[in-house]
Amino acid sequence: MRGSILPAPEGGVDLPRRFAEEMGALIGPNFPSDIGLAVSGGGDSMAMLHLAALWARVMGVKLWVATVDHGLRAESAGEAALVAQACAQMDLPHSTLKWLGWDGTGNLQAAARQARHSLLNQWRGGVAHILFAHTQDDQAETFLMRLARGSGVEGLSGMMASQMIHPPEISVPSLEVENMPPKLPTRHGCWTVLRPLLTTTRAELRHYNRVLHVPFVDDPTNEDTSYDRVKARKLLDHLSDLGLSSETLARTAGRMSRTRVALEARAQSMSDCILSTRYEVQFDRTGFEVLERDTQLRLLARALQSVASNPYRPRENALEALLDRVLSGGDGVLHGGHVLVRRDIIWVIREFNAVKSLVAQTSPSEIWDKRFRCSGQNIGSFEVRAVSEEGLVQIDDLPKEIPRKALRVTPAIFDGATLIGCFRLGYGVRYVEEHRANPPMFGTTS
Repeated sequence: MRGSILPAPEGGVDLPRRFAEEMGALIGPNFPSDIGLAVSGGGDSMAMLHLAALWARVMGVKLWVATVDHGLRAESAGEAALVAQACAQMDLPHSTLKWLGWDGTGNLQAAARQARHSLLNQWRGGVAHILFAHTQDDQAETFLMRLARGSGVEGLSGMMASQMIHPPEISVPSLEVENMPPKLPTRHGCWTVLRPLLTTTRAELRHYNRVLHVPFVDDPTNEDTSYDRVKARKLLDHLSDLGLSSETLARTAGRMSRTRVALEARAQSMSDCILSTRYEVQFDRTGFEVLERDTQLRLLARALQSVASNPYRPRENALEALLDRVLSGGDGVLHGGHVLVRRDIIWVIREFNAVKSLVAQTSPSEIWDKRFRCSGQNIGSFEVRAVSEEGLVQIDDLPKEIPRKALRVTPAIFDGATLIGCFRLGYGVRYVEEHRANPPMFGTTS
């Protein structure tokens, strides 16, 4: 049946065909053997589950389904059970991934998103693609929220239909659940979110569910106006009278996305002004200052992301303010990075306060600051820390061409208070080398 035409349900909504076309555009024609689905039990994700199951049977793809139970509502366990029951009826493997990590502080939605990615990353095994059920309405709501924050092209381009996810910033306890995909090596630990429903409206999916009697639950937080997304959702009902429908806003986000790609390509082509990206990012000051402002912002954002191993771009207003300081010859701190403007070079280094208390062990070898790991034979049990002033004062001959602030965030090996090795500075034991545990983010798209 491979390549067969998918039927439409009664009612005229040809979602199966459109879903198949979107999947073909995203990862066709040579589809992977296994694909994951993140299914919450809501109307959008349950419709996606059934659409994907129909498509996978035709295309010969094995599906693996996961539900993240954030444990924030009493109903969440029942919603996960609903998904599990639906999967059992379709003979699909299903896992419930429970998050127990929120301590009640910080931004709940941001923490939940990071936890969701971390749980899925641990669960996915060798599966490199996971489907999310974001819709055209979600895209329009995201556009409005980012517009309210004063976002530029980067933010207003909205969600991408295909997005690579870097290793998560937070860890979760080891999973012990049933029906986990097989463990296989994957490139750099990255995986890809696919959003095949970004051109489909929530109303179309609800109609599909009604026609085919697909069970789903309505999350009560979807009516909680304390969330910005719910406010944006309700505002869209009024903006449609002015012609600002979800379709119009999503189309605008798509155009902004094309603009973003073009601007990103321009920034990538300006690599001549990048002098180094190993321990920090160094820009030739003259070459950087003659670039157009958008390219400067992009290069500066990537540099900050790189030194902090942060997949997320800094907020636009803060980034603009930092660039103004840099162009005026001033230093600044943002997003876990510290920018130093010197006579010929702009240095973007790790912020010292972000790493001064970080400690990793050499045995077993642990990653320090999400970037560096010790390697070598017969390494004893020592600590990896920022060399800091504590270590710098133990070295007689420091390179004068490197700012002291850049030196003090360099990873080094300590035995108690005694510095025993700093590979960058050629100090101490030579069998200990620090290297980037993950590929550098500078020059990649997030």
